[in-house]
Amino acid sequence: MVGIRAASSWFAFLPLVLVVAAGGGVSFLGEKKVLVLRPRFQLEVTKTSEKCLPQRSRRVAGATILEVKQQGRKDATWKVLAGDNARVRSLQSRLGNTVANRAEAAPSEARLPLNSGAKVQTQNYIVTIELAGKQMTVIVDTGSDLTWVQCVPCKSCYSQEDPLFDPAASPSYQPIPCNTSTCDSLRAATGISGVCGSDRPSCNYELSYGDGSYTNGVLARDSISLASVSVEGFVFGCGRSNGGMFGGTSGLMGLGRAQLSLISQTTPRFGGVFSYCLPTQEFDSSGSLILGSAYDTFKNLTPVVFTNMLPDSSSYFLNLTGMSIGGVALQDQFSTKVLIDSGTVITRLAPSVYKLVKDEFLRQFSGFPPAPDFSILDTCFDLAGYKEVSIPNIRFAFQGDAEVEVDVSGVLYLVKQDASQACLAFASLAYEDEVGIIGNYQQKNLRVVYDTVGSRLGFAEENCGYS
Repeated sequence: MVGIRAASSWFAFLPLVLVVAAGGGVSFLGEKKVLVLRPRFQLEVTKTSEKCLPQRSRRVAGATILEVKQQGRKDATWKVLAGDNARVRSLQSRLGNTVANRAEAAPSEARLPLNSGAKVQTQNYIVTIELAGKQMTVIVDTGSDLTWVQCVPCKSCYSQEDPLFDPAASPSYQPIPCNTSTCDSLRAATGISGVCGSDRPSCNYELSYGDGSYTNGVLARDSISLASVSVEGFVFGCGRSNGGMFGGTSGLMGLGRAQLSLISQTTPRFGGVFSYCLPTQEFDSSGSLILGSAYDTFKNLTPVVFTNMLPDSSSYFLNLTGMSIGGVALQDQFSTKVLIDSGTVITRLAPSVYKLVKDEFLRQFSGFPPAPDFSILDTCFDLAGYKEVSIPNIRFAFQGDAEVEVDVSGVLYLVKQDASQACLAFASLAYEDEVGIIGNYQQKNLRVVYDTVGSRLGFAEENCGYS
């Protein structure tokens, strides 16, 4: 056990937040980092002013930047993990049914600030775009293809912060007719063909998510602006009936690989390349979503290492070849397919792999008081009496000798703010033949590069909290 207890008893009852500190603590084979636990009031003294935060979208050095923030509720941890589990079940069902069957101008760059969605009541990461000149805050999702926003007239819409999009106010808005190739492409993007009929001349869509959320509406075209880069004739969903866990956002940005995804539609402009850096904090901190191969605008601390995406898929699959805990390689190295996903929170591993990770982590992170399991998390500790703890480093190894270290903020998930229930932020799948998923909690402080044309995915360490 390596830990430093609080000096006095009142300290342990104050709300705590996580702060990453480099160095310090006692190392295990030189493969540990220190996680510092501080009272929240200490952080508020140096709280960044809103005036210092980056703009929502901007152009810098030829790149378009979208600010990325995380959207979440601190009082709904159980709902977050329950929704996460529902999403994983939905992904497993979809992948099991479809994976086997799915197969000019110089690109410019766009860099968009990427933010925590905490302020708009969702656990996902969000960006702000413009649709027909109107600002829309949308969830970023690499596991979805269709981009959509809520529209008027709306039969059933959830409450959102931005005004609803009004097609009647946009002269460039055009509904997609039925019996067109664009309407036919809905099946690849949503799993359901466009809904048409004598009373429906326009192509209608119906899309449901694993957590029970849904959107139904009309497929349409209009202009969008991504940090001043305009894209004409962009195909999106104009949602007339929507509900679920979207918080106060306007909708969702689909960054998958199908024909209707934003990346596929903008390949002539951005070359089929995008990357993001996810911030570690929910408030007063932003990451970025970069559209285009603007490698010179990255702020990475290590070189970008690439691994090949697995072929013949519309999703982002990688070959995970091994893992190490605190510098100790797992006894049984392996080769298994995993999905990297911005919308899933907690990483899921095959039961046999998760057992290896759990056993080695417990061997190195020993001596701390146990805490009850929480939802999908079954390896929990009571750290309320500690100011800081040394956390074993966790690394993924992917095909092509690409090694990726999980940021120390992505190893433990604090169920309670006083750290009395801090759980290993990995979970087991139900069955060995299910597909592993690398969740966003383990992608923080990494620049993750998606090259869809080159069919490769890259990683580099980067401080993603731009305050």
